[in-house]
Amino acid sequence: MPQLPSIADSARILLDLQQINEIAQTLSGCLIPEEIARTVTTGLIDRFDFAMARLWLLDTDQAMLRLVASAGLHTRTDGRFARVPLGAYKVGKIAQNRIAFLSNNLPAESWVGDRDWAIDNRIQGFAGYPLVAHDRVIGVLAMFSRHVLAPEFLEVLQTLCTIVTISLDTAIQYQQTQHSQLISTSQASELMLSEQLVTVLKTARLTLVGTERSLAPSIVYGFLKAAEVLSTVDCSYGRLIYSESAVSLEATVPTAKIAEPDAVRWLAASFDRIFPTSKHRDIQTQLSSDQKLLQIVLSVPYTSIVSPSILSEREVEILTLLTQGHRDRDVAEHLIISESTVKFHINNVLSKLQAKTRYQAIYQALSSGWI
Repeated sequence: MPQLPSIADSARILLDLQQINEIAQTLSGCLIPEEIARTVTTGLIDRFDFAMARLWLLDTDQAMLRLVASAGLHTRTDGRFARVPLGAYKVGKIAQNRIAFLSNNLPAESWVGDRDWAIDNRIQGFAGYPLVAHDRVIGVLAMFSRHVLAPEFLEVLQTLCTIVTISLDTAIQYQQTQHSQLISTSQASELMLSEQLVTVLKTARLTLVGTERSLAPSIVYGFLKAAEVLSTVDCSYGRLIYSESAVSLEATVPTAKIAEPDAVRWLAASFDRIFPTSKHRDIQTQLSSDQKLLQIVLSVPYTSIVSPSILSEREVEILTLLTQGHRDRDVAEHLIISESTVKFHINNVLSKLQAKTRYQAIYQALSSGWI
Protein backbone atom coordinates (compact mmCIF):
# COMPACT_ATOMS: atom_id res chain seq x y z
CA MET A 1 0.00 0.00 0.00
CA PRO A 2 2.74 2.57 0.74
CA GLN A 3 3.82 2.24 -2.90
CA LEU A 4 0.49 3.34 -4.34
CA PRO A 5 1.09 7.12 -4.08
CA SER A 6 4.44 6.70 -5.81
CA ILE A 7 2.88 4.67 -8.60
CA ALA A 8 0.09 7.21 -9.01
CA ASP A 9 2.60 10.07 -9.10
CA SER A 10 4.69 8.29 -11.72
CA ALA A 11 1.62 7.62 -13.87
CA ARG A 12 0.58 11.26 -13.67
CA ILE A 13 4.05 12.47 -14.63
CA LEU A 14 4.18 10.09 -17.59
CA LEU A 15 0.77 11.31 -18.74
CA ASP A 16 1.86 14.94 -18.38
CA LEU A 17 5.04 14.25 -20.38
CA GLN A 18 2.96 12.65 -23.12
CA GLN A 19 0.77 15.75 -23.29
CA ILE A 20 3.89 17.95 -23.37
CA ASN A 21 5.29 15.88 -26.23
CA GLU A 22 2.09 16.36 -28.23
CA ILE A 23 2.35 20.13 -27.81
CA ALA A 24 6.03 20.07 -28.82
CA GLN A 25 5.24 18.15 -32.01
CA THR A 26 2.90 20.93 -33.19
CA LEU A 27 5.83 23.39 -33.26
CA SER A 28 7.54 21.57 -36.11
CA GLY A 29 8.69 23.86 -38.92
CA CYS A 30 7.27 27.08 -37.44
CA LEU A 31 9.51 30.15 -37.75
CA ILE A 32 7.11 32.81 -36.46
CA PRO A 33 7.58 33.56 -32.71
CA GLU A 34 4.00 34.74 -32.21
CA GLU A 35 2.61 31.60 -33.87
CA ILE A 36 4.80 29.38 -31.69
CA ALA A 37 3.60 31.24 -28.59
CA ARG A 38 -0.07 30.88 -29.60
CA THR A 39 0.38 27.17 -30.31
CA VAL A 40 1.94 26.59 -26.90
CA THR A 41 -0.60 28.55 -24.84
CA THR A 42 -3.55 27.02 -26.70
CA GLY A 43 -2.03 23.55 -26.30
CA LEU A 44 -1.68 24.01 -22.54
CA ILE A 45 -5.32 25.06 -22.26
CA ASP A 46 -6.56 22.16 -24.39
CA ARG A 47 -4.43 19.41 -22.83
CA PHE A 48 -4.11 20.46 -19.20
CA ASP A 49 -7.41 22.26 -18.63
CA PHE A 50 -5.76 25.40 -17.28
CA ALA A 51 -7.86 28.51 -16.75
CA MET A 52 -5.36 30.66 -18.63
CA ALA A 53 -1.91 30.38 -20.22
CA ARG A 54 0.24 33.32 -21.31
CA LEU A 55 3.62 33.83 -22.93
CA TRP A 56 5.71 37.01 -22.88
CA LEU A 57 8.82 37.68 -24.98
CA LEU A 58 11.60 40.04 -23.96
CA ASP A 59 12.00 43.04 -26.26
CA THR A 60 15.31 43.63 -27.99
CA ASP A 61 16.09 46.42 -25.52
CA GLN A 62 16.09 43.75 -22.76
CA ALA A 63 14.00 46.01 -20.53
CA MET A 64 10.39 45.06 -21.25
CA LEU A 65 8.41 41.83 -21.58
CA ARG A 66 5.78 41.89 -24.33
CA LEU A 67 2.69 39.67 -24.13
CA VAL A 68 2.49 37.82 -27.45
CA ALA A 69 -0.01 35.04 -26.71
CA SER A 70 -2.86 34.45 -24.27
CA ALA A 71 -5.32 31.56 -24.19
CA GLY A 72 -8.18 30.55 -21.92
CA LEU A 73 -10.02 33.18 -19.88
CA HIS A 74 -8.42 36.05 -21.79
CA THR A 75 -7.20 35.82 -25.38
CA ARG A 76 -6.34 39.46 -26.01
CA THR A 77 -2.73 40.55 -25.75
CA ASP A 78 -3.36 44.17 -24.83
CA GLY A 79 -4.39 45.54 -21.45
CA ARG A 80 -2.68 45.88 -18.08
CA PHE A 81 -0.05 43.18 -18.51
CA ALA A 82 0.59 43.65 -22.24
CA ARG A 83 3.99 45.11 -21.38
CA VAL A 84 5.75 44.20 -18.16
CA PRO A 85 9.05 45.84 -17.15
CA LEU A 86 11.85 43.44 -16.31
CA GLY A 87 11.76 42.92 -12.53
CA ALA A 88 8.18 44.16 -12.13
CA TYR A 89 5.31 41.96 -10.91
CA LYS A 90 5.90 38.23 -10.58
CA VAL A 91 6.35 37.71 -14.33
CA GLY A 92 9.06 40.35 -14.52
CA LYS A 93 10.83 38.90 -11.48
CA ILE A 94 10.76 35.40 -12.96
CA ALA A 95 12.51 36.78 -16.05
CA GLN A 96 14.97 38.86 -14.06
CA ASN A 97 15.91 36.20 -11.49
CA ARG A 98 15.55 33.23 -13.87
CA ILE A 99 13.78 31.22 -11.18
CA ALA A 100 10.71 29.08 -11.86
CA PHE A 101 7.82 29.63 -9.45
CA LEU A 102 4.76 27.67 -8.35
CA SER A 103 1.97 28.68 -5.96
CA ASN A 104 -1.24 26.89 -5.01
CA ASN A 105 -2.84 29.77 -3.14
CA LEU A 106 -2.79 32.57 -5.66
CA PRO A 107 -5.38 34.89 -4.04
CA ALA A 108 -3.28 34.98 -0.85
CA GLU A 109 -0.04 35.94 -2.59
CA SER A 110 1.04 39.50 -1.75
CA TRP A 111 2.29 40.16 -5.28
CA VAL A 112 -1.04 39.43 -7.02
CA GLY A 113 -2.17 42.57 -8.83
CA ASP A 114 -5.88 41.70 -8.98
CA ARG A 115 -6.85 39.45 -6.06
CA ASP A 116 -10.58 39.83 -6.80
CA TRP A 117 -10.03 38.48 -10.31
CA ALA A 118 -8.31 35.39 -8.91
CA ILE A 119 -11.12 34.82 -6.38
CA ASP A 120 -13.95 35.43 -8.87
CA ASN A 121 -12.43 32.98 -11.35
CA ARG A 122 -11.54 30.42 -8.64
CA ILE A 123 -7.85 30.50 -9.57
CA GLN A 124 -5.77 28.42 -7.17
CA GLY A 125 -2.55 27.47 -8.89
CA PHE A 126 0.04 29.57 -10.72
CA ALA A 127 3.19 28.33 -12.42
CA GLY A 128 5.72 30.55 -14.15
CA TYR A 129 8.87 29.50 -15.96
CA PRO A 130 11.71 31.59 -17.45
CA LEU A 131 12.64 30.82 -21.06
CA VAL A 132 16.45 30.93 -21.20
CA ALA A 133 18.50 30.32 -24.36
CA HIS A 134 22.31 30.35 -24.26
CA ASP A 135 22.27 32.22 -20.94
CA ARG A 136 19.87 34.81 -22.41
CA VAL A 137 16.33 35.27 -21.10
CA ILE A 138 13.96 35.49 -24.05
CA GLY A 139 10.62 35.30 -22.25
CA VAL A 140 8.32 33.83 -19.61
CA LEU A 141 5.60 31.17 -19.83
CA ALA A 142 2.89 31.31 -17.16
CA MET A 143 -0.18 29.21 -16.36
CA PHE A 144 -3.18 29.83 -14.09
CA SER A 145 -5.09 26.83 -12.76
CA ARG A 146 -8.34 26.19 -10.90
CA HIS A 147 -6.73 23.04 -9.54
CA VAL A 148 -3.79 22.45 -7.23
CA LEU A 149 -0.55 21.97 -9.15
CA ALA A 150 1.84 19.28 -7.95
CA PRO A 151 5.42 20.50 -7.28
CA GLU A 152 6.63 17.89 -9.76
CA PHE A 153 4.78 19.77 -12.47
CA LEU A 154 7.62 22.30 -12.64
CA GLU A 155 9.92 19.46 -13.71
CA VAL A 156 7.46 18.46 -16.42
CA LEU A 157 7.10 22.09 -17.44
CA GLN A 158 10.87 22.36 -17.78
CA THR A 159 10.77 19.79 -20.58
CA LEU A 160 8.23 21.83 -22.53
CA CYS A 161 10.01 25.12 -21.85
CA THR A 162 13.30 23.72 -23.14
CA ILE A 163 11.68 22.76 -26.44
CA VAL A 164 9.70 26.01 -26.66
CA THR A 165 12.81 28.07 -25.92
CA ILE A 166 14.76 26.40 -28.72
CA SER A 167 11.87 26.93 -31.17
CA LEU A 168 11.41 30.57 -30.16
CA ASP A 169 15.13 31.35 -30.23
CA THR A 170 15.44 29.84 -33.71
CA ALA A 171 12.42 31.82 -34.93
CA ILE A 172 13.68 35.07 -33.38
CA GLN A 173 17.13 34.65 -34.92
CA TYR A 174 15.47 33.81 -38.23
CA GLN A 175 13.40 37.01 -38.17
CA GLN A 176 16.42 39.11 -37.26
CA THR A 177 18.47 37.78 -40.16
CA GLN A 178 15.60 38.43 -42.56
CA HIS A 179 16.43 42.11 -42.60
CA SER A 180 19.93 41.48 -43.87
CA GLN A 181 19.21 38.42 -46.00
CA LEU A 182 15.98 39.29 -47.74
CA ILE A 183 16.20 41.98 -50.39
CA SER A 184 13.01 43.99 -50.63
CA THR A 185 10.68 42.97 -53.43
CA SER A 186 10.72 46.61 -54.53
CA GLN A 187 14.27 45.93 -55.75
CA ALA A 188 13.24 42.94 -57.83
CA SER A 189 13.44 44.97 -61.02
CA GLU A 190 17.10 45.77 -60.29
CA LEU A 191 18.30 42.28 -59.39
CA MET A 192 17.35 39.00 -61.02
CA LEU A 193 16.17 36.10 -58.84
CA SER A 194 19.49 34.23 -59.10
CA GLU A 195 21.37 37.27 -57.75
CA GLN A 196 18.97 37.54 -54.82
CA LEU A 197 19.13 33.83 -54.03
CA VAL A 198 22.92 34.03 -53.74
CA THR A 199 22.54 36.52 -50.87
CA VAL A 200 20.30 34.07 -49.00
CA LEU A 201 21.89 30.70 -49.84
CA LYS A 202 25.36 31.92 -48.91
CA THR A 203 26.88 28.49 -48.26
CA ALA A 204 25.33 26.76 -51.28
CA ARG A 205 26.77 26.44 -54.76
CA LEU A 206 24.11 27.88 -57.10
CA THR A 207 23.78 27.03 -60.79
CA LEU A 208 21.55 28.81 -63.34
CA VAL A 209 19.92 26.77 -66.14
CA GLY A 210 17.97 28.47 -68.94
CA THR A 211 17.43 32.10 -69.87
CA GLU A 212 16.63 34.19 -66.82
CA ARG A 213 13.60 36.45 -67.02
CA SER A 214 11.85 39.05 -64.90
CA LEU A 215 9.36 37.44 -62.51
CA ALA A 216 6.23 38.58 -60.71
CA PRO A 217 6.97 39.95 -57.20
CA SER A 218 4.97 37.09 -55.66
CA ILE A 219 7.25 34.49 -57.26
CA VAL A 220 10.38 36.32 -56.15
CA TYR A 221 8.98 36.65 -52.63
CA GLY A 222 8.03 32.97 -52.45
CA PHE A 223 11.40 31.71 -53.65
CA LEU A 224 13.35 33.97 -51.28
CA LYS A 225 11.26 32.78 -48.34
CA ALA A 226 11.77 29.17 -49.42
CA ALA A 227 15.51 29.83 -49.71
CA GLU A 228 15.55 31.17 -46.16
CA VAL A 229 14.07 27.88 -44.96
CA LEU A 230 16.72 25.95 -46.93
CA SER A 231 19.51 28.09 -45.50
CA THR A 232 18.52 27.12 -41.93
CA VAL A 233 19.35 23.48 -42.76
CA ASP A 234 22.66 24.19 -44.53
CA CYS A 235 21.56 23.77 -48.14
CA SER A 236 24.74 22.64 -49.93
CA TYR A 237 23.65 22.84 -53.58
CA GLY A 238 21.06 24.77 -55.56
CA ARG A 239 20.03 24.95 -59.18
CA LEU A 240 17.66 27.60 -60.57
CA ILE A 241 15.90 26.33 -63.70
CA TYR A 242 13.84 28.40 -66.16
CA SER A 243 11.55 26.26 -68.35
CA GLU A 244 8.77 27.29 -70.74
CA SER A 245 5.99 27.39 -68.14
CA ALA A 246 7.63 27.53 -64.71
CA VAL A 247 10.70 28.45 -62.73
CA SER A 248 12.14 25.80 -60.41
CA LEU A 249 14.63 25.68 -57.57
CA GLU A 250 16.39 22.37 -57.10
CA ALA A 251 18.22 22.01 -53.80
CA THR A 252 20.08 19.42 -51.77
CA VAL A 253 20.19 19.46 -47.96
CA PRO A 254 21.75 17.07 -45.43
CA THR A 255 19.02 15.31 -43.46
CA ALA A 256 21.22 15.43 -40.35
CA LYS A 257 20.60 19.19 -40.19
CA ILE A 258 16.83 18.68 -39.96
CA ALA A 259 15.91 18.03 -36.33
CA GLU A 260 12.58 16.42 -37.18
CA PRO A 261 12.56 12.64 -37.82
CA ASP A 262 10.49 13.05 -40.98
CA ALA A 263 12.62 15.48 -43.02
CA VAL A 264 10.35 15.38 -46.08
CA ARG A 265 7.25 16.21 -44.07
CA TRP A 266 9.02 19.02 -42.21
CA LEU A 267 10.18 20.67 -45.43
CA ALA A 268 6.73 20.40 -47.05
CA ALA A 269 5.13 21.92 -43.96
CA SER A 270 7.65 24.78 -44.04
CA PHE A 271 6.83 25.59 -47.66
CA ASP A 272 3.11 25.29 -46.95
CA ARG A 273 3.51 28.23 -44.57
CA ILE A 274 4.68 30.36 -47.52
CA PHE A 275 2.53 29.20 -50.43
CA PRO A 276 -1.25 29.22 -49.76
CA THR A 277 -2.30 26.20 -51.84
CA SER A 278 -0.78 23.53 -54.03
CA LYS A 279 -1.84 25.37 -57.21
CA HIS A 280 0.78 28.00 -56.42
CA ARG A 281 3.65 25.52 -56.35
CA ASP A 282 4.70 21.93 -56.90
CA ILE A 283 7.15 20.15 -54.60
CA GLN A 284 9.03 16.97 -55.45
CA THR A 285 11.32 15.28 -52.93
CA GLN A 286 13.68 12.33 -53.01
CA LEU A 287 15.95 10.83 -50.36
CA SER A 288 19.36 9.43 -51.24
CA SER A 289 19.85 5.68 -50.87
CA ASP A 290 21.74 6.16 -47.61
CA GLN A 291 19.03 8.57 -46.29
CA LYS A 292 21.68 11.24 -45.67
CA LEU A 293 20.67 13.73 -48.36
CA LEU A 294 17.28 15.12 -49.33
CA GLN A 295 16.76 16.51 -52.84
CA ILE A 296 13.93 19.03 -53.32
CA VAL A 297 12.53 20.55 -56.48
CA LEU A 298 10.22 23.52 -55.94
CA SER A 299 8.40 24.67 -59.10
CA VAL A 300 6.19 27.75 -59.50
CA PRO A 301 4.29 28.63 -62.72
CA TYR A 302 4.93 32.02 -64.32
CA THR A 303 1.22 32.81 -64.51
CA SER A 304 0.07 35.69 -62.32
CA ILE A 305 -3.58 36.76 -62.34
CA VAL A 306 -4.59 40.27 -61.25
CA SER A 307 -8.00 40.40 -59.58
CA PRO A 308 -9.99 43.14 -57.78
CA SER A 309 -8.66 43.74 -54.28
CA ILE A 310 -10.76 42.64 -51.32
CA LEU A 311 -8.41 44.34 -48.89
CA SER A 312 -8.80 47.80 -47.42
CA GLU A 313 -6.31 50.56 -48.14
CA ARG A 314 -4.89 50.27 -44.63
CA GLU A 315 -4.50 46.49 -44.95
CA VAL A 316 -2.60 46.94 -48.22
CA GLU A 317 -0.35 49.55 -46.57
CA ILE A 318 0.50 47.14 -43.76
CA LEU A 319 1.20 44.20 -46.10
CA THR A 320 3.39 46.41 -48.26
CA LEU A 321 5.50 47.39 -45.26
CA LEU A 322 5.75 43.74 -44.19
CA THR A 323 7.12 42.77 -47.62
CA GLN A 324 9.87 45.32 -47.06
CA GLY A 325 11.05 43.45 -43.97
CA HIS A 326 9.47 45.70 -41.33
CA ARG A 327 8.32 44.19 -38.03
CA ASP A 328 4.93 44.89 -36.49
CA ARG A 329 6.41 47.53 -34.22
CA ASP A 330 8.08 49.30 -37.18
CA VAL A 331 4.80 49.24 -39.12
CA ALA A 332 2.96 50.75 -36.14
CA GLU A 333 5.49 53.58 -35.86
CA HIS A 334 5.43 54.23 -39.61
CA LEU A 335 1.64 54.44 -39.78
CA ILE A 336 1.31 56.13 -36.36
CA ILE A 337 -0.99 53.44 -34.96
CA SER A 338 -0.65 50.96 -32.09
CA GLU A 339 1.02 47.58 -32.51
CA SER A 340 -2.22 45.88 -31.43
CA THR A 341 -4.02 47.70 -34.28
CA VAL A 342 -1.43 46.36 -36.73
CA LYS A 343 -2.08 42.82 -35.46
CA PHE A 344 -5.84 43.42 -35.71
CA HIS A 345 -5.52 44.37 -39.41
CA ILE A 346 -3.23 41.41 -40.10
CA ASN A 347 -5.76 39.02 -38.54
CA ASN A 348 -8.47 40.56 -40.75
CA VAL A 349 -6.29 39.98 -43.80
CA LEU A 350 -5.72 36.34 -42.83
CA SER A 351 -9.47 35.88 -42.43
CA LYS A 352 -10.32 37.56 -45.76
CA LEU A 353 -7.74 35.59 -47.72
CA GLN A 354 -8.27 32.37 -45.72
CA ALA A 355 -4.52 32.29 -45.22
CA LYS A 356 -2.88 30.36 -42.39
CA THR A 357 0.17 32.63 -42.06
CA ARG A 358 1.11 36.19 -42.94
CA TYR A 359 3.58 34.78 -45.48
CA GLN A 360 0.70 33.16 -47.33
CA ALA A 361 -1.30 36.41 -47.15
CA ILE A 362 1.59 38.44 -48.58
CA TYR A 363 2.09 35.87 -51.33
CA GLN A 364 -1.60 35.99 -52.31
CA ALA A 365 -1.64 39.80 -52.28
CA LEU A 366 1.45 39.91 -54.46
CA SER A 367 0.06 37.24 -56.80
CA SER A 368 -3.17 39.19 -57.19
CA GLY A 369 -1.34 42.43 -57.96
CA TRP A 370 -2.70 44.29 -54.91
CA ILE A 371 0.74 45.28 -53.64
